Parts: sequence; structure tokens; C-alpha cells
Amino acid sequence: MPDAALDLYAGKLEEFPSGVEPVTADNWRSALGEARRAADWIGYFGREIAERTWRTVLTEWWPRLLPGVYGGSTHPVIRVGHAVRTLLTGEVTEPRLAELAHGLGYWAARYHPVEVLAPLPGADSATAALDAVVPIAERDSGFAIRLGRVTGLPVWAATVTDPNEAHRCLTELVRAATHRYATHGHGEKTMLVHAATAPNAVLRTLPALPRSLWVPSLRAAWTSSAAVTAMYAPQAPLAYTPSGTFTASEVFERALAHGDEHVIKLTDTALDIGDERALAAALRSIELSEPLVQDVS
Repeated sequence: MPDAALDLYAGKLEEFPSGVEPVTADNWRSALGEARRAADWIGYFGREIAERTWRTVLTEWWPRLLPGVYGGSTHPVIRVGHAVRTLLTGEVTEPRLAELAHGLGYWAARYHPVEVLAPLPGADSATAALDAVVPIAERDSGFAIRLGRVTGLPVWAATVTDPNEAHRCLTELVRAATHRYATHGHGEKTMLVHAATAPNAVLRTLPALPRSLWVPSLRAAWTSSAAVTAMYAPQAPLAYTPSGTFTASEVFERALAHGDEHVIKLTDTALDIGDERALAAALRSIELSEPLVQDVS
């Protein structure tokens, strides 16, 4: 991200919160989902990762946190996905371990499960299943209240039991949700980004997890993507054709120049997919969103 964008984005950051009471192996259940305990949770995971391998901590906590993947508008799992990818592909350093601790702590503090959702008629493909999602009627509130209005979601990939198939389906979901943004992003330009970026964060984390956790990870990714779709998708799509042909690197440069963090996140996911429709979705997000850097030339 350009320095100017970083300077502007810094104004969005909050002061690091004060601690309330240390989270321990004995009291963590009572602290789960307590947003005011964010500093306590970050401290807990910092200590855990210092004493054990980061993969061990992640493996222990992933299934505990997965039911609350919706918390913080799915931002925590996205942060964890970025941290894990960095640890898997680069050198394991103290700052990178600290980032994972922050991501896990943020997730634990904002943990938000949902009630059991009714299974609605679904589809065989992720694209068709997302198309089958029924938008909620009332849209006058924020994420948490809207989430409570989601009572059922289409069934998709419910019979998957093989980890390899779960990985394939999760990849399909990320692609479908990213493609869909190009024609549906106008429903809510910011929040609909998470229909793609949250499952992609889960996909990026799979290589660090035991294969036994891949199927439940697919389940959580589908429900989060479908729920975000129900909460924010428009009543009807709009056809979209980019104004030109751009390479992946050109699209990424445009996103960086734009500066909005959600545009950059969606573009990052689109580059993972790499096809023309994914790049079109990234370009659509650039067009829909207000630039963070106003004097882009």
C-alpha cells in the first residue's frame, strides 16, 4: 500500500484497549465473545504461541473459534488467514507470530455464533447455491442484527466427507463468490467483499490444519459466505463489463492506488483465482468504492 494510503488509514485505527483480567486455560470460556476482553485474549495467545508452536495453538483453537466465524463481520478470520499464509510462505518471525496472536485474540473477543439455520433448497454448484440465497427483508441495521435475521440458508456440499473434496469445494466457493461480486457488489460495496474474502481466509489456513478439520472448515466458510450474501446482496444483478483489458499486476496496482482496504482485500483474493472474471470483480470494487487516496493520478 502506498505511504499516503497508509497515513490516511492510520486515522481509522483505534488505541490498543486496556486489559480487564488475564485469560487462562481455566476461565477462557467465560471470556469468549467478550469484545472488551480483546487485550486479554491477545495476551493469552501471545503467551500460548511463545510456549508452543503456532501450528499447535492454531489446531487447538481453530475448531473452538470456527462456530463464531461471523464475529467482527468476519474480519478476525480474515486476519488469521493472512497471518497463517505469511507464516507458511515466509520466515517465522516474532512480528508474524504476534500478528497471528492478534488475529486469534480478535476472533476470540468478537466470537459470534448463530442459531441453527434451517436447511433451504440448495444447488449442486457454489454459484447456483449463492444464487439461491434469499435476501433478508429488513436491512435497516448493522451486521450483528442483520445476522440474527438470517434463519435459513440453501444446502450446498452438505454430503462432503473427504478432505480433498472439501478443499475443492472451498476453492469453488471462493471463485464463485468473487465472480459474483462483479454483478452483485452494488448491493453493498464493502460488506459483500466478505462473502469472498472470509472463505478465502479459511482456504489459506487449511494447509496449516489437520485434514480432519477441513470438512468443518468448509461448512463454516459456506454458511458465512451465504449469510453475508443474504444480509447484503441486491434483489437483482447488474451486468458488468470492465472498461478495458488489464493484467493481474495492473489490477493490483489500481487497487493499491485506490487505497481502500476492502478493495485491496478483494483484489488479493481475485489474484488467487487469477481468471478474467475474478479480475473484473476487483475492477468493479475499485469503481464502486470511494478511494482512500483522493488525489490518485
